[in-house]
Amino acid sequence: GTTVATNAVLEHRGALTALITTAGFRDVLELRRIRAPQLYDLFFEKPAPLVDRHLRLELAERVAADGEVIRGIERADLDRIRDTLVHEQVESVAVCLLHSYSFPDHERRVGEYLAAELPDVPVSLSCEVLPERREYERTATTAVNAYVRPVMSRYLQAMREGLDALQIDAPLLIMQSSGGLSPEAETARHPVFMLESGPAAGVLAASSIAEALGIGNVITLDMGGTTAKASMVEEGQLSYSAQYEVGASLSSSSRLVGGGGELIRAPTIDIAEVGAGGGSIAYLDRAGGLWVGPQSAGAVPGPVCYQKGGEQATLTDANVVLGYIRPG
Repeated sequence: GTTVATNAVLEHRGALTALITTAGFRDVLELRRIRAPQLYDLFFEKPAPLVDRHLRLELAERVAADGEVIRGIERADLDRIRDTLVHEQVESVAVCLLHSYSFPDHERRVGEYLAAELPDVPVSLSCEVLPERREYERTATTAVNAYVRPVMSRYLQAMREGLDALQIDAPLLIMQSSGGLSPEAETARHPVFMLESGPAAGVLAASSIAEALGIGNVITLDMGGTTAKASMVEEGQLSYSAQYEVGASLSSSSRLVGGGGELIRAPTIDIAEVGAGGGSIAYLDRAGGLWVGPQSAGAVPGPVCYQKGGEQATLTDANVVLGYIRPG
């Protein structure tokens, strides 16, 4: 289990990503759903899309809801998109075309073309990531998958190399957000399904301990370097959700606080998350107001008190100065 992918979304440190979509649907990521975390917050601003507008590229194709091809794909359009991807040095691509959840031929053609022309750039197809209707949910989930895919691939490759160096040839299985397991190759292709793998593993462990102690109802708390997460076990049962958000100051599957983060339509253990952990960096804005996170000192260099080169005060440093954590 890991929070590498979650932190990449939270801190906007993922890959430079492009989105290829049907002409007329360029701004689906920006339009989102009509939701705000706090209904009467007049200062609420939607989070910036993970894909910049100049990298949301329109393809002049169209398939009707019944599968009729209204407009086919022209090679010249694909060549134009390829040239843009090369010029912008894009690191990952998401493809989300209209009605591809039922009729994926056009998406697969785009994927095959890019695989041949740009073999080093990973391509995420919505017909493989989330073959469901509803444009925003499908586009957002596929875009997140593309955004974290290079990050997760490098992480898994480094882990595999470390295991090989130790002569460990056991299969590497990755925890999913839903609590299941997936092989490393599948996780590298579809990392969006394991974004909450670290927190999910924590909830499973807490549930197991509670069961061993004969406790049916517990609240779990998992505080990491970048985020803190909580979940509930009621009468020995975990709660699950079909979708959730990542990247908001407060993320939850609850529709009452939705709209502040990146929506992901994927099964998950129901976990509420705030963007403040032990490594979250504290700073003053121009008006002198105190903020904490979502930027984090990470494992390296970490908080200043770790004496590994960190220079920015974190939550852990504050706890040391206040005496809540003994320096020794």
